[in-house]
Amino acid sequence: MLAMLVRQEQLLQFDAFDSDIALEIGLRLVRAARAADEAITVDITRHDQRLFHHAMNGTPADHAHWIWRKSNLVKRSGHSSCYVHTQVTMGGGAIHAIPTLDARRFAALGGAFPLTLRGSGVVGAITVAGLPGGEDHALVVRVLRDYLRIDESL
Repeated sequence: MLAMLVRQEQLLQFDAFDSDIALEIGLRLVRAARAADEAITVDITRHDQRLFHHAMNGTPADHAHWIWRKSNLVKRSGHSSCYVHTQVTMGGGAIHAIPTLDARRFAALGGAFPLTLRGSGVVGAITVAGLPGGEDHALVVRVLRDYLRIDESL
């Protein structure tokens, strides 16, 4: 499982990323959720600048806090929040009690994916909240795979 999550991070990288790309990806995430009759909140940041944020009708305000905590984990670890969640649980740990992380600032639940520029590394996060963590993660991966035209099964 960890190898698959690392493979996703390796494949789903950008050569460039700007506000227009953030808008397109954000709208694709919203459309995908709408098509599945789901309500999510989407947040895309690059270098701590929010490039896209949308809370769909019916989403609670606390999604913003979950997004902040999941995104903090990506910035801290350089991996998706799903990767950290999987790594901790496979090791027998509790995701709400990771010894080196303050649970008030970090959330090891799926849904935050590293925004990675080839040659530069992680520069931000693409984060979804509103579905169970694994589904949040899968939605981001599916939309990025489509946007980047990655045919490999992820």
